[in-house]
Amino acid sequence: MRERGVTLIELMIAIALVALLSSGMLIAMRTSLLTYEKTGHRLEANRRSMSVEQIVASQLGGIMPVQGQCSGAQGPTPPIPFFSGFTDGLRAVSSFSMAEGARGYPRILEYQVLPSPSGGVRLIVNEHPYFGPSSTAPFCSNRQRLPIEAGPSSFVVADHLEYCRFAYHAPYNEDAFLETQWLPGWNLPALPAGVRIDMRPLAPDPAGLPFVGVTIPIHVNRDVTKLDYAD
Repeated sequence: MRERGVTLIELMIAIALVALLSSGMLIAMRTSLLTYEKTGHRLEANRRSMSVEQIVASQLGGIMPVQGQCSGAQGPTPPIPFFSGFTDGLRAVSSFSMAEGARGYPRILEYQVLPSPSGGVRLIVNEHPYFGPSSTAPFCSNRQRLPIEAGPSSFVVADHLEYCRFAYHAPYNEDAFLETQWLPGWNLPALPAGVRIDMRPLAPDPAGLPFVGVTIPIHVNRDVTKLDYAD
């Protein structure tokens, strides 16, 4: 009777084929996991960009017309409009905060464009409690605005930017129906009709969702220099 079996060469070939199939499956699984991880990180970054944009829009849209006091050599100075805007940032009081949303106490906002350690510039925001005109004294001395600096609690709104500029829309002339201009700074008693943050990434990512800037209207037209109002 004739005996059947496999030779050593056939066994080695079979083992080699199984090893190749196993290696191919492991490589495919690893590639799938890496793709899934990259997709998750990209979606998370996109969600963060959208959330930050919504926070900035809510903060600037909730700007309040308030007065502030400056610290001076003879004590606090008379109240003055607290909102001040410049090309590389602004300082204002808002009813919206990052920690408590619209349900908490008002916050003093400080937006500032600063050099980024990794190149380009970055946009940060500081939040401080607001409890009346006297709470603004640390940010003003002898009616001069003190510079805005980054601190441990500063929140980075956007980083790795080629530039970041602020602009302020003058209130509309409702009587003449004339369009008004965007200005690089704002130091008038009345609030501007809108704030625009224009920025550009230093190295654009075609597959990402960059924070390219926002334009937020301010619907409050109250004159902060007048304390008495009638309905």
